[in-house]
Amino acid sequence: MMAKNKAASKRVRGSLSASYPYYVANRPVEANADLEVRNKYTGRVASRVAFANRAAVRKAIASAHRARGAMQAFPPDARREVLEHCVRRFQERAEELALALCIEAGKPIRDARGEVGRLIDTFRIAAGEATRVEGETVELEISERTRGYRGMVKRVPIGVCSFITPFNFPLNLVAHKVAPAIAAGCPFVLKPAAKTPVGALIIGEVLAETDLPRGAFSILPCSNEDASLLVEDGRIALLSFTGGMIGWDLKAQAGRKKVTLELGGNAMCIVDADPGASLDHVVDRLAFGGYYQSGQSCIGVQHVLIHRDLYDQMRRRLKRKVSSLRMGDPREEQTFIGPVIDTDAAERIEAWVQEAIDGGATRITGGPRERNMVPATLMEDVPADCDLYRKEVFGPVMCLQPFDDFDQALATVNASDFGLQTGVFTARLDHAMRAWDRLEVGGVIVGDVPSFRVDNMPYGGVKASGLGREGVRYAIEDMTEPRLLVVKAR
Repeated sequence: MMAKNKAASKRVRGSLSASYPYYVANRPVEANADLEVRNKYTGRVASRVAFANRAAVRKAIASAHRARGAMQAFPPDARREVLEHCVRRFQERAEELALALCIEAGKPIRDARGEVGRLIDTFRIAAGEATRVEGETVELEISERTRGYRGMVKRVPIGVCSFITPFNFPLNLVAHKVAPAIAAGCPFVLKPAAKTPVGALIIGEVLAETDLPRGAFSILPCSNEDASLLVEDGRIALLSFTGGMIGWDLKAQAGRKKVTLELGGNAMCIVDADPGASLDHVVDRLAFGGYYQSGQSCIGVQHVLIHRDLYDQMRRRLKRKVSSLRMGDPREEQTFIGPVIDTDAAERIEAWVQEAIDGGATRITGGPRERNMVPATLMEDVPADCDLYRKEVFGPVMCLQPFDDFDQALATVNASDFGLQTGVFTARLDHAMRAWDRLEVGGVIVGDVPSFRVDNMPYGGVKASGLGREGVRYAIEDMTEPRLLVVKAR
């Protein structure tokens, strides 16, 4: 018992730097310390960050525009060396980066270390892809008219990219934009979330150690109003946005530039009559998928569709498992549920749960929030017309519902406005393939929860969930464009 208590009380130590600059054209700018970064668990100010104004954003875009030629000419092996340098430095600073996530995002320390690992993976993958941005030959001799012509296609950088990232993965969602841009040879301007800017600025600090051409990158916490330049400026060739439904408004304002959007979802997971794994394993994975990093994930499990033959025993097991998840200080090694990003988010989640209960839903386990701490909550009989069912809860709430027929479960998934990823636990190959064929989502994960992601796989959604795909190689495709060469050889 004493050893258990000792392990449970183990706490990560350390603090953020007192202040952080932003970056314009590869260089730190200590313009002010206007942006407070709060410890999401205690609510106290943990650090201060330089907050960019509209003039700084405009200067960053101009610098990136001037750097287009230099970045395109920057050799692929040099891009690889930059990315490999980042991998080494992130490994050396791994605990510092995890602590930053723990403090600024309220991410439980185990989840924070996992995100640092993914940051490193993403830059490592990009280092390998930097020297594989390849083209193809095109057979043009298709008729007598075209004899003697040869065709070749290479991929060239699209130009200046603007990136806007959310608070929930302050390292890895930045990495999925920044690392492919470097590999592709695109200068970029990044606006990280104002609630969680520190991780992105540490990435900027590491990038500033490299030989990237001047103007290759700028990282600017700024207001949404000033960030409108990143959407509207005609010198920008690609806008990549990860966040909420406002992304569709940004697309409408973006003009002729290419736009990629990752806008989340209310991910569902199907548990078939024979799930193909022990129920204990399925329960463990569902608890992970529904509640890791306090449910603040675009592919966190929000709805579990369970075959009626298994429903009662799955309900009992999930109630026991979810009730046991430890909530508390995210620096504690044993904490599984930490704070959500702020009190406004907690109040919204609480209101959605209460609306569902008022409409006839049952709260199987969970309880009242305290400030921005929302207990792991398990619901059933949630009405299909309430916010908790239709929208993305982005918090530690999971909803159960039974089904009788596998095709009925597929139809329920497809009835959602979203379509990011779906998990399917089934032992039947025909059901797995039917899910892959019929589900209107960006990815089908068989044998696991929809929260599964590897950083080299194509990741993105359909319908309200967005446009385009991340995953390093797929992002590079969006950040480059084909250029044809035709030669009359004879």
